[in-house]
Amino acid sequence: MELTFDKKTIFLLTGAFGHLGNVVTRQLLEKGARVRALILPNDLSDERFRFPVELFRGDLRNIESIKLAFAHHGDEQLVVIHMASIISTLSSNFKRLYQTNVVGTRNILDLAVENKAVRFVYVSSVHALIEEPWGTINRERIDFDPKAVHGVYAKSKAMASRLILSYRDRLNLVILHPSGIIGPYDYQYSQTNQVFYDFLKGKLPLVIKGGYDFVDVRDVASGVIAATQNGIPGENYILSGRYVTIDEMMKVVSGYARKKRPKVLPLWIARMVAPFVEAWSHLTRKRPLFTPYSLYTTSSNGHFSHDKATKAFGYAPRSIEATIYDIYRWYYDYVLAPRALPSIKKKYL
Repeated sequence: MELTFDKKTIFLLTGAFGHLGNVVTRQLLEKGARVRALILPNDLSDERFRFPVELFRGDLRNIESIKLAFAHHGDEQLVVIHMASIISTLSSNFKRLYQTNVVGTRNILDLAVENKAVRFVYVSSVHALIEEPWGTINRERIDFDPKAVHGVYAKSKAMASRLILSYRDRLNLVILHPSGIIGPYDYQYSQTNQVFYDFLKGKLPLVIKGGYDFVDVRDVASGVIAATQNGIPGENYILSGRYVTIDEMMKVVSGYARKKRPKVLPLWIARMVAPFVEAWSHLTRKRPLFTPYSLYTTSSNGHFSHDKATKAFGYAPRSIEATIYDIYRWYYDYVLAPRALPSIKKKYL
C-alpha cells in the first residue's frame, strides 16, 4: 500500500515523543508528512522538541480522552502508528503494563476502526515471540501466547499482539517486532541505553555476562515508516540488528571514550544477587542495573532474522559499531554540552 506524504494523509502517532517515537516523528517530518502526536496529559516533551505537529493529549487507558485525536474530514485519510507502551523488567508491574499495553491498545484499535483508518502499524517487540531453542534463528510467528514467554513485559506485548491479530478483518494492519533498541535521541534515558550512559559517567565497574540482538533506533524508525507503505496487510515483521555481547559493546564504546572497559560479572553471581537488586530498586525507586528478567533476556536465544522485512520493504540496519559511536557522540553533545544541541540536532539523522 503506497501512501503519499501530503496534507490529506494524517499520521497519528502514539508515543510520539518517546525514544523511537521522536525519531519516527523526525523522519516523517523530513518527508513532509502531516503528523499528529498523541501524548499523555502531563507530558511536557513538546516543550523540548517543538516539532511542527498537531498535538493532542490523552491517556490510552481512557478512550474518551483520546477520541478527538482520531477525528478527520472525509477527504483525509488516517494512518495510525501505535508505539506507546510501558517497558519494564520488574516482576511486580504487570497490572500497570496490562492497562497501558493491552487495554490501551484495544482502545486505539477500536477508535481506528470507528474512524476508518486506512493503515494501522503496531510496534510490538521480539519479546512477544515464542523463543526458539538455542542454535535456531528466531523468525516471525503469530502463535502469540503470554504463557509461553518470560517476564511481565513480554506477556503484555504477546497479549497485545494477539489482540491486534483479532482485528485483521476490520483493519489494514501490520505488526512490527523490534529487538533491543539503542541509539541517539534518547532523551528519557531508556533501559537499553543505560549501560552506555552509566559507563560514560564512570559509574559502571561491572557488566553482566551475556548478550542480545540490538538495533539502531533510526533503522527501526525507517522500518516503521517503510512498513506503513509496503508492509503486507496482516503480516508481522522482525526489525532486528545483530547479536552482540555486552562485553563486545563495552569494548567498542571504551575504545571511543578511551576508558578502561568494565569487568564481566559471572552470570551465576548476578543471578544470586538479582532479587536483592530488584528489591533495592523498589525501596529507592531507582532503576536497577539488572533484574532476574533482564538476566534471563541476556542469556536467552537473542538471535533474530530480519530477512522478511528486508525482502518486503528494504529494511537494512547499520553496523552496531556505527550505532555505538553515535550514542557516544550524542551523549557528549546532549548531556555534557547541551548548549551545543541546536547546532548539532540533525547530525545523527
